[in-house]
Amino acid sequence: MVDRIVTACFCLLEKTAGYRIEEKTRTAIVQFVKFGIVGVSNTLLSYLLYSGSLILFRKLNWFPNTDYLAAQVIAFVLSVAWSFYWNNKYVFTVKEGESRSLLPALMKTYVSYSFTGLFLNSILLVLWVRLLGISEFIAPIINLLISVPLNFLINKFWAFRVKR
Repeated sequence: MVDRIVTACFCLLEKTAGYRIEEKTRTAIVQFVKFGIVGVSNTLLSYLLYSGSLILFRKLNWFPNTDYLAAQVIAFVLSVAWSFYWNNKYVFTVKEGESRSLLPALMKTYVSYSFTGLFLNSILLVLWVRLLGISEFIAPIINLLISVPLNFLINKFWAFRVKR
C-alpha cells in the first residue's frame, strides 16, 4: 500500500516538474518512508511499554526509586525487537539470491538504536539546550531530523546489509 501511495506521488511530481526520478532513488525513498512508519509504531509501542511497566512496577512496589529506569529498559529492549522484526520483514527485505544472518542483524540493530537513541540524542540535547538555549521541548524534535536519517543509513548499510 505504501509503495502505491509513494509511486502515485512520484508520478504526480514527475508530471508537474517534468523530471524523471530514477528507480534506485524511488526504492530508497520508499524504504525511508516505510522505515518512518515502523519508527512511528516503535515510538508509540515504546511509550506504551514504558508507561505500562511503570504503572505495574509502582503498583507492585518493584524497583523503588528506580522503577522508571527499569521501565525504560523494558521499553527499549522490546521496542527495538519490534523495530527489528518489522524492518527485517517490511523495510529491508531480502531479495532472491540474497541472504542475511538474523542474529548478527539483531545485535547490530540494538547497537544502532543504542548509538542514535541514547548516546547521540543525549549529546545533541546538551548541545541544543545548554549551549544554544533551545527549549527542552523543541530539542528532541530537532534530534529526530538528525537521528532518523542517520539511523536509517546505519540500518540499511550495516545492520540489514545483505549477502549476495
